[in-house]
Amino acid sequence: MAAKERGHDRDDTQKAFSEAVNMTAGELERWLDTDESKSVGQSDGGESVGHASGRRIVELLHTRKADLGEEDIAHMRKVVGYVHRHIKQRPSGDVTDTRWRYSLMNWGHDPLK
Repeated sequence: MAAKERGHDRDDTQKAFSEAVNMTAGELERWLDTDESKSVGQSDGGESVGHASGRRIVELLHTRKADLGEEDIAHMRKVVGYVHRHIKQRPSGDVTDTRWRYSLMNWGHDPLK
């Protein structure tokens, strides 16, 4: 891929990430400390994939754009994909206290915002 295309892709990914992640680093850190956050997601007995992703998202939110590496951009793409897919699965009714919302919040997106 040409350097110009990579730069455009990086910019698009960063923009999509900032749109998908609507929680601040502080909000996400506080959320990840809750029992509700730890109660959802796929895991092999340890930390869930979404919870680990949430911790990574906090790091990304604290990182200057110029300092983001290729692995960071790849994780941002993963976050955007997850949030977009999961939003389409919204259950009917009040979602305030649902596993669906909790899972999205682990990925930095609060659908009630």
